[in-house]
Amino acid sequence: MILQIVAVSAGLGLIIAGLGLALLRVLRRRSIGVMLAVVAVVTVTATLAGVVAITLEMVIDGRPKNIVLTVVAIGGLVGLGVALVNARRVVLASRRVVEALEKVSPSGRFSPPEGPLPAELQTISTALEQAYERLRLGRERERALESARRELVAWVSHDLRTPLAGMRAMAEALEDGVADDPETVKRYHTQIRLEVDRLSGMVDDLFELSRIHAGSLRLSRGRVGLGDLLADALAGVEPLARAKRVHLSGEADAAVPVNADAGELGRAVRNLVVNAIRHTPADGTVSVRAVADGGMASLSVLDCCGGIPEDDLPRVFDVAFRGEAARTPGPDGGAGLGLAIARGIVEAHEGEIGVVNEGPGCRFEIRLPLSP
Repeated sequence: MILQIVAVSAGLGLIIAGLGLALLRVLRRRSIGVMLAVVAVVTVTATLAGVVAITLEMVIDGRPKNIVLTVVAIGGLVGLGVALVNARRVVLASRRVVEALEKVSPSGRFSPPEGPLPAELQTISTALEQAYERLRLGRERERALESARRELVAWVSHDLRTPLAGMRAMAEALEDGVADDPETVKRYHTQIRLEVDRLSGMVDDLFELSRIHAGSLRLSRGRVGLGDLLADALAGVEPLARAKRVHLSGEADAAVPVNADAGELGRAVRNLVVNAIRHTPADGTVSVRAVADGGMASLSVLDCCGGIPEDDLPRVFDVAFRGEAARTPGPDGGAGLGLAIARGIVEAHEGEIGVVNEGPGCRFEIRLPLSP
């Protein structure tokens, strides 16, 4: 008897399950509510079929059999009703997610639908919110880069035209014989060479910045000491500091090792020191210090520039920012790319760079993970 009951129940269950799977395959492009309803109908039908078959096989006649079949039918209807209600709730919740998506503007944020959602739909809603937030931040970065690119083109074109115009005038004067005394000719030649050197440096900065923005900056990392980079940077800028009568001082802990590209990171350090020298008045001091701070290496450059307006601090590392209204730099000025390049190099090393007003000027700081 038990084997017969198992065989009948399993056979009916397999037949109904096969029909259900076939129906689900046909309806695979329909609403999830329809598929949930099919699953509920298959489950209830398989259960009812097994119970009915077993009841009919058992020796139950008359009123007891009718009672059993009635109870089974009511239970099946109740289960089917609950399944359909649940399917409808899932469909309504999915429609709320779709409506929330349709309300999102091209540049807006995704606001999750109000009220509770099933766990899976809540996960999808959270993922959509995070994806839209990343897209929004990406668009903001793209707009910022485009704005910086336009500003860079405007500044650099001006910085190129000014020295080129001066060199053309001096070249024409030399060519036409207007300037023919030896002292003037020598001065013109010296000035032309200086302008060529400055333009060459500007082109190098533009090339470096383009590699940073394109993500093609390739780092050859190795274990280097910030103290050595500091010493090299101070030695390289000593002539500029002496010409401006700016005092340089450097201090470094015994061991501040970092995993970095010595050439690129050294360029970032030099850019910070050169920027500090250019904005420090004569007889001022530029102090550079490299220390180990917990698990981080810190290199700071303190100048005597008088401080930076608070509104300008967030823009200090922007491309072509000079913190002044005049576009044309002085004889020792750059194109305003040094700090932007320094930030790109430091961020390529997974480090941080920042600036704060401190004492007689401002303090630029580079922070990098210490090398084990």
